[in-house]
Amino acid sequence: MTDPNRTDLLAEAFEAQRDRLSAVAYRVLGSHADAEDVVQEAWMRLARQDATTIGNLAGWLTTVVGRISLDVLRSRREASYGDGLSELVITIDHGAEPEETVALADSVGLALLVVLDSLGPGERLAFVLHDLFGVPFAEIGQILGKSADATKMIASRARRKVRGTERPTTVGPEQRRVIRAFRAAAAGGDFEALLRVLDPDVRLSVDTPGGTVVTLGATAVATGAKMLSGAVARHRAVLVNGLPGYVSWREDGTPLSIISFTVADDRIAAIAIVADPARLASMRLPDPACVIEQR
Repeated sequence: MTDPNRTDLLAEAFEAQRDRLSAVAYRVLGSHADAEDVVQEAWMRLARQDATTIGNLAGWLTTVVGRISLDVLRSRREASYGDGLSELVITIDHGAEPEETVALADSVGLALLVVLDSLGPGERLAFVLHDLFGVPFAEIGQILGKSADATKMIASRARRKVRGTERPTTVGPEQRRVIRAFRAAAAGGDFEALLRVLDPDVRLSVDTPGGTVVTLGATAVATGAKMLSGAVARHRAVLVNGLPGYVSWREDGTPLSIISFTVADDRIAAIAIVADPARLASMRLPDPACVIEQR
């Protein structure tokens, strides 16, 4: 029979590692839900393991979480799972309020997740475990089935990609001014004003139930911009994976869309909209009762 006291001690030891393991899994996978599943699976494997054979519990758990996470990444790749991050992370944009400092600090981590999503599974795992959590290359190599030297090269290649990718600019007053000007022009149907705030090569992508629809160029985007505000009853400024944007709701309180903007040189260079009701329903969004009425 299993000794209840030993089981309790093992559970206590695991709980002491849970936050770190969750952080590792989240940064590897970019999804809180997937990270929770991975950590729970790690616990179940630990519960089946003879704990007396584990010399370094923290290292053993990190290896297990790494292996499970790698399997998840590879499964996603094989199934062509999603575009970009596995999930959008929505945080309230407090603007000039003191809390903005915290939101912007969080957005730096989110910006990194966007970059990591462009890496292959092995590159992502090696970079996260070594550069963010200090796991030795020899241990990472055991997860990848590579030598320490080969793993070091994989991590180095990932590091170059990360450093070579431009991160989103900090959300400041000028970016918000440009976005407010866009919203006002779209609501008023002011075509010329829209052209003034849109980059000539602006890219608009809309996630719909039928797939992603992409529109390129300021003229085409401005022509269709009226639809962005037509059915909106309420909205709230948010950060979408660190980018400025809005969540919008219909009159009955159902979510209508999430929209994010990339602003460069005082013009909008990209607009991304999630309008798929199923995807919106699966997200954690602000309470529509506490947001701004559309005018």
